Amino acid sequence: MNSIWVFEDVNLFSLLCPHKFKKYKACHSFDAYKKSDYIYFEADAANKVYLIEKGKVKIGYYNEDGSEIVKSILSKGDLFGEKAILGEEKRGEFAQSIDNSTSICPVSVDTMHELMRDNKTFGLRIYKFIGFKFKKLERRLQLLLFKDSKTRLLEFLEELCSDYGYDCDKTGDNIINHPYTQKDIASLIGISRPTLNILLNELKEENIIDFNRKQIRIYKTSA
Repeated sequence: MNSIWVFEDVNLFSLLCPHKFKKYKACHSFDAYKKSDYIYFEADAANKVYLIEKGKVKIGYYNEDGSEIVKSILSKGDLFGEKAILGEEKRGEFAQSIDNSTSICPVSVDTMHELMRDNKTFGLRIYKFIGFKFKKLERRLQLLLFKDSKTRLLEFLEELCSDYGYDCDKTGDNIINHPYTQKDIASLIGISRPTLNILLNELKEENIIDFNRKQIRIYKTSA
């Protein structure tokens, strides 16, 4: 995960939102969504990208049997709908608010292309970010297809460490302050919430982790 694709300490909302640019500020606004509201549906026109000012957004699609597949759950500072930048004309997924006070910054594809054209560094960061997201998605699909439930959870915890974790100065344990509910995590790794709860408690009994609603502690292992 520590590759050229990683944005170190970069909040994409602060970097990209058009109200940060004088040229676009006057005509820019934010859209508010409640829990379960859709930002867009599958097959909608792909003419915007979106940045999350606050709240959480679920990205997914539905199988032929109607079952929901969750690809990612995003929070403040994240970008989504970015495939429109690469020429996608119709959405291949849905985006849904899963928070009661989600605020979204919509950016038209034309505006994004203009910003990228006028600032090469900005454009390079966008393309690196898109590549990073594709790599993460590919890794998650490999987990779903080829790993058992417990392995999927352990590798997802490693990903959380990369995204939200830090080392405790006193103990050396990995502390993860994350934005996900247990339902979110279960959806992302393709298991039921009761199964996730069983696995988390197994790891706790094995003295691998401790956890509460918003924090997971991964105990430092002896050398």
